[in-house]
Amino acid sequence: MKGFLEDANYSIGLLDEGATLADVIDNCIYEHTHTGKKAFYVGDLGKLVRNNIQWQNVMAPIKPFYPVKCNSTPGVLEILGTLGVGFACSSKSEMALVQDLGISPENIIYTNPCKQASQIKYAAKAGINIMTCDNDIELKKISRNHPNAKLLLHIATEDITAGEEMNMKFGTTLKNCRHLMECAKELGVQIVGVKFHVSGSCKDLQMYIHAISDARCVFDMAEEFGFKMNMLDIGGGFTGSELQLEEVNHVIRPLLDVYFPKESGVNVIAEPGCYYVSSAFTLAVNVIAKKTVEYDKLLPSGVEQTRNDDEPVFTYYINDGVYGSFASKLSEKLNTIPEVHKKYKEDEPLFASSLWGPSCDELDQIVENCLLPELSVGDWLIFDNMGSGTLGEQSTFNDYQRPLIYYMMSFSDWDEMQDAGIASDTLMKNFFFVPSCIQLSPEERFSTAA
Repeated sequence: MKGFLEDANYSIGLLDEGATLADVIDNCIYEHTHTGKKAFYVGDLGKLVRNNIQWQNVMAPIKPFYPVKCNSTPGVLEILGTLGVGFACSSKSEMALVQDLGISPENIIYTNPCKQASQIKYAAKAGINIMTCDNDIELKKISRNHPNAKLLLHIATEDITAGEEMNMKFGTTLKNCRHLMECAKELGVQIVGVKFHVSGSCKDLQMYIHAISDARCVFDMAEEFGFKMNMLDIGGGFTGSELQLEEVNHVIRPLLDVYFPKESGVNVIAEPGCYYVSSAFTLAVNVIAKKTVEYDKLLPSGVEQTRNDDEPVFTYYINDGVYGSFASKLSEKLNTIPEVHKKYKEDEPLFASSLWGPSCDELDQIVENCLLPELSVGDWLIFDNMGSGTLGEQSTFNDYQRPLIYYMMSFSDWDEMQDAGIASDTLMKNFFFVPSCIQLSPEERFSTAA
């Protein structure tokens, strides 16, 4: 079947009505405790199906283009491919991954703002024509290496309310768009649309109004130069919350209807990444070392000490860290709280604790301060919402190896795929049945994601 690799090195557990993802995690921990205590993921691929249905219900006809860098594991890419989602790629390797799924070049966009000439040539050879651009140097580079390129001008959005620097790193100003169009005209490069991006941490949805209004100005400007514009990319920033999705849609829909109505022929697309995959993956890690520390060394600077001096304070080291599954922690706050897997009493005392990765690097801090019952070496911690930014291209730091990935899907989600007409015999070969009351063996029942 086009869209599925015949030799894909993974399988998907099909859960019966009595089995849950919690059961899968319990069984996997049981097996790993006896075979090596490696970190592992459990991925609910049915969540991708449900999120796609939600997108179609709320955001249609805006077509999603999934940013591959968010999570490039084969199960994710193949499920999204069969759902008809497009792909936004930032490198040659990502473009090759998507092409291997049989995805049409028209459903791939090359979004890296700083492209290597060799990768532009690769895109040209592969027939991947749509790409983004925000400055004249990139424009000239593209014109030399991809004569059939169709550019989306990436315009900046200034967000000073999201607790971040203004979005000036990538994206050009309205004023500079005219200059870029003049250059494109001289070089014979096609400009076919506009892209912008509003951060998911932005609380002011009025930013979408400003960005869509700016995009309309660029479209009007393009008419003066004779460019035929037919695409608007409203970027990512979708958190996965249905409420946030509806709030964004409520803000942008009236403006899109006025500035880019259906009869205008403009295709509106978006780049939802963590929206699809963040909540679909759970990470289980093992405590490999433990020590007691001074409380004032654990506290963030400026926080007043209020604890009893007799209470112990613990530092735990786990078998995964910022040079692996927690890589996004280097640039942003962790958006998940660790959950202790072992059962403990409700009245059991909690102690100030910090969590660190295995590298012994000062940057390898995962959680600075949290309250946990006292743990022992060998105990397990569970992290939810770990599907985005943690499963991209593999790190080579300190021989890091990506944790095993156990893909699951419920029968109800499988039925949704069948109802959507995307299930097939080829796809079914990737599935195996998971009864509700047996222990799962990683060696016998699962394959790891390459």
